[in-house]
Amino acid sequence: MTLPSWENEKLGTMKRAALWLVNVVQEGGTFTKEDVKGAFPGVSQADRRVRDLRDHGWKIDTHREDASLSQHQLRFVAAGQPVWEPGKATKSSSVITDTQRRTTLTRDGNRCRSCGITPGQTYSGTFETAQIDIARRKVKLPNGTSSVQLIAECNRCRVGGRTLEADLADVLERVQKLGGLQLQTLKDWVSADEREFSVVERVWADYRTLPAEARDKVRESLGLPPA
Repeated sequence: MTLPSWENEKLGTMKRAALWLVNVVQEGGTFTKEDVKGAFPGVSQADRRVRDLRDHGWKIDTHREDASLSQHQLRFVAAGQPVWEPGKATKSSSVITDTQRRTTLTRDGNRCRSCGITPGQTYSGTFETAQIDIARRKVKLPNGTSSVQLIAECNRCRVGGRTLEADLADVLERVQKLGGLQLQTLKDWVSADEREFSVVERVWADYRTLPAEARDKVRESLGLPPA
């Protein structure tokens, strides 16, 4: 089936943008906002119409989802609904709504649930600041089925966590095996939704980030031989 021309100005900007992505950028290709402006000169908010395609199941990644992209690049990953066809320009049910986004961010403490970083906080050892967005996480349930649930994650963790599956059944089983002080400690952490690390745990975490030569210096200070 021959697709309409993306240069047909009788089509709406979003439809033309979808056809431009398919025919010019092509799946897997990258583009910038300047490329969009160049393709649609004189059309206001053309880049917004490109973003609107995500509401119709189109997958367009930024540097938040794809760490290999620069801040100004986007990648056309996959086409969604053929919005240029009659009746196809309806929003996909898989789209995360603004209400879902706000609810998830509030519930998750407006921080990345994977690493704990908050919006605008700088990643250790870099000048890069974190951005928090909503990701989908597959969760294995106690009855053996799986569901997809929403979780707040930073731009780094989203890239590395796309294929992860949380095992709720395993977590619940291990919780049931705890007793006494261990169970009370877990209750305190869960109640506060935060774990306070001891001084020695923080030193250990920092030690683990050191290069081998630096680690040997720490071992030497402890009276241990080099690794």
